[in-house]
Amino acid sequence: MSENKIYYIEDIMKLLPHRYPFLLVDRLEVEVPGEKGMGLKNLTMNEEFYQGHFPNNPVMPGVLQIEAMAQTAGAIVSAAAEGDRTPNVLFMSIDGVKFRKPVKPGDQLKMYVEKVQARRNVFVFKGKAYVDEKLVSEAEFTAMIM
Repeated sequence: MSENKIYYIEDIMKLLPHRYPFLLVDRLEVEVPGEKGMGLKNLTMNEEFYQGHFPNNPVMPGVLQIEAMAQTAGAIVSAAAEGDRTPNVLFMSIDGVKFRKPVKPGDQLKMYVEKVQARRNVFVFKGKAYVDEKLVSEAEFTAMIM
Protein backbone atom coordinates (compact mmCIF):
# COMPACT_ATOMS: atom_id res chain seq x y z
CA MET A 1 0.00 0.00 0.00
CA SER A 2 1.45 3.38 -0.99
CA GLU A 3 1.29 6.60 0.97
CA ASN A 4 -1.06 9.41 0.09
CA LYS A 5 0.36 12.04 -2.24
CA ILE A 6 0.35 15.48 -0.61
CA TYR A 7 -0.29 18.66 -2.61
CA TYR A 8 0.38 22.06 -1.05
CA ILE A 9 -1.16 25.38 -2.08
CA GLU A 10 1.28 26.02 -4.96
CA ASP A 11 0.40 22.60 -6.41
CA ILE A 12 -3.33 23.05 -5.84
CA MET A 13 -3.24 26.33 -7.75
CA LYS A 14 -1.92 24.34 -10.73
CA LEU A 15 -4.79 21.85 -10.38
CA LEU A 16 -7.67 24.32 -9.91
CA PRO A 17 -8.53 27.60 -11.67
CA HIS A 18 -9.86 29.15 -8.42
CA ARG A 19 -7.96 31.99 -6.73
CA TYR A 20 -8.32 34.08 -3.58
CA PRO A 21 -10.83 34.63 -2.11
CA PHE A 22 -12.57 31.65 -3.69
CA LEU A 23 -9.89 28.98 -3.47
CA LEU A 24 -11.14 26.90 -0.54
CA VAL A 25 -8.54 24.11 -0.34
CA ASP A 26 -5.21 24.75 1.42
CA ARG A 27 -3.84 21.21 1.25
CA LEU A 28 -4.81 18.06 -0.61
CA GLU A 29 -4.05 14.43 0.21
CA VAL A 30 -4.81 12.08 -2.68
CA GLU A 31 -5.39 8.52 -1.53
CA VAL A 32 -6.48 7.10 -4.91
CA PRO A 33 -5.71 9.37 -7.90
CA GLY A 34 -8.90 10.52 -9.59
CA GLU A 35 -11.08 8.79 -7.03
CA LYS A 36 -10.51 9.46 -3.35
CA GLY A 37 -8.81 11.94 -1.05
CA MET A 38 -9.01 14.65 1.56
CA GLY A 39 -8.90 18.42 1.23
CA LEU A 40 -8.07 20.69 4.12
CA LYS A 41 -9.14 24.29 4.72
CA ASN A 42 -7.74 26.29 7.65
CA LEU A 43 -10.27 28.92 8.67
CA THR A 44 -9.40 32.25 10.25
CA MET A 45 -11.41 35.33 11.13
CA ASN A 46 -9.76 36.96 8.10
CA GLU A 47 -11.98 34.99 5.68
CA GLU A 48 -14.08 37.53 3.77
CA PHE A 49 -17.33 35.63 4.27
CA TYR A 50 -17.08 35.86 8.08
CA GLN A 51 -17.37 39.66 7.88
CA GLY A 52 -21.02 39.47 6.91
CA HIS A 53 -22.02 35.92 7.90
CA PHE A 54 -22.66 36.86 10.66
CA PRO A 55 -21.35 39.88 12.58
CA ASN A 56 -20.80 38.89 16.23
CA ASN A 57 -21.45 35.21 15.35
CA PRO A 58 -19.18 34.21 12.44
CA VAL A 59 -20.23 30.99 10.67
CA MET A 60 -18.87 29.56 7.40
CA PRO A 61 -21.75 29.51 4.89
CA GLY A 62 -22.95 26.00 4.13
CA VAL A 63 -22.76 26.56 0.38
CA LEU A 64 -19.04 27.32 0.76
CA GLN A 65 -18.55 24.07 2.65
CA ILE A 66 -20.10 22.22 -0.31
CA GLU A 67 -17.99 24.29 -2.73
CA ALA A 68 -14.86 23.35 -0.76
CA MET A 69 -15.79 19.66 -1.06
CA ALA A 70 -16.39 20.08 -4.79
CA GLN A 71 -13.02 21.84 -5.20
CA THR A 72 -11.40 18.93 -3.37
CA ALA A 73 -13.03 16.48 -5.79
CA GLY A 74 -12.00 18.61 -8.78
CA ALA A 75 -8.40 18.74 -7.58
CA ILE A 76 -8.35 14.96 -7.09
CA VAL A 77 -9.61 14.43 -10.64
CA SER A 78 -7.17 17.05 -12.00
CA ALA A 79 -4.26 15.43 -10.16
CA ALA A 80 -4.96 12.18 -12.01
CA ALA A 81 -5.28 13.86 -15.43
CA GLU A 82 -2.35 13.85 -17.77
CA GLY A 83 -0.78 17.08 -18.97
CA ASP A 84 -0.64 20.46 -17.31
CA ARG A 85 -3.94 21.96 -18.44
CA THR A 86 -6.22 22.96 -15.58
CA PRO A 87 -9.68 21.56 -16.36
CA ASN A 88 -12.85 23.44 -15.53
CA VAL A 89 -15.14 21.58 -13.16
CA LEU A 90 -18.79 22.64 -13.40
CA PHE A 91 -21.52 21.64 -10.92
CA MET A 92 -24.46 19.81 -12.44
CA SER A 93 -26.36 18.81 -9.30
CA ILE A 94 -26.10 18.62 -5.52
CA ASP A 95 -28.09 16.06 -3.55
CA GLY A 96 -28.50 14.86 0.02
CA VAL A 97 -27.02 17.99 1.57
CA LYS A 98 -26.97 18.07 5.36
CA PHE A 99 -25.46 20.68 7.66
CA ARG A 100 -24.89 19.38 11.17
CA LYS A 101 -22.69 21.86 13.07
CA PRO A 102 -21.45 25.42 12.47
CA VAL A 103 -17.91 25.96 11.16
CA LYS A 104 -16.23 28.83 12.99
CA PRO A 105 -12.96 30.82 12.78
CA GLY A 106 -10.08 28.74 14.09
CA ASP A 107 -11.56 25.49 12.78
CA GLN A 108 -9.76 23.17 10.41
CA LEU A 109 -12.25 21.79 7.87
CA LYS A 110 -11.31 18.35 6.54
CA MET A 111 -13.24 17.33 3.44
CA TYR A 112 -13.22 13.65 2.53
CA VAL A 113 -14.47 12.93 -0.99
CA GLU A 114 -14.83 9.71 -2.92
CA LYS A 115 -15.93 9.04 -6.49
CA VAL A 116 -19.20 7.12 -6.60
CA GLN A 117 -19.65 7.00 -10.37
CA ALA A 118 -18.06 8.25 -13.59
CA ARG A 119 -19.39 8.27 -17.12
CA ARG A 120 -17.20 9.97 -19.71
CA ASN A 121 -16.55 13.45 -18.30
CA VAL A 122 -19.37 13.41 -15.72
CA PHE A 123 -18.42 12.42 -12.17
CA VAL A 124 -20.51 11.80 -9.06
CA PHE A 125 -18.74 12.29 -5.72
CA LYS A 126 -19.85 11.81 -2.14
CA GLY A 127 -18.32 14.26 0.32
CA LYS A 128 -18.22 14.58 4.09
CA ALA A 129 -16.67 17.49 5.97
CA TYR A 130 -15.37 17.25 9.53
CA VAL A 131 -14.07 19.58 12.23
CA ASP A 132 -12.26 17.88 15.12
CA GLU A 133 -13.50 14.48 13.87
CA LYS A 134 -17.12 15.65 14.10
CA LEU A 135 -19.25 15.57 10.94
CA VAL A 136 -20.30 19.13 10.06
CA SER A 137 -21.71 18.71 6.53
CA GLU A 138 -22.19 16.18 3.76
CA ALA A 139 -23.44 16.03 0.19
CA GLU A 140 -23.38 14.08 -3.04
CA PHE A 141 -22.56 16.18 -6.06
CA THR A 142 -22.33 15.68 -9.79
CA ALA A 143 -19.90 17.67 -11.89
CA MET A 144 -18.79 17.85 -15.50
CA ILE A 145 -15.09 18.09 -16.22
CA MET A 146 -14.43 20.36 -19.24
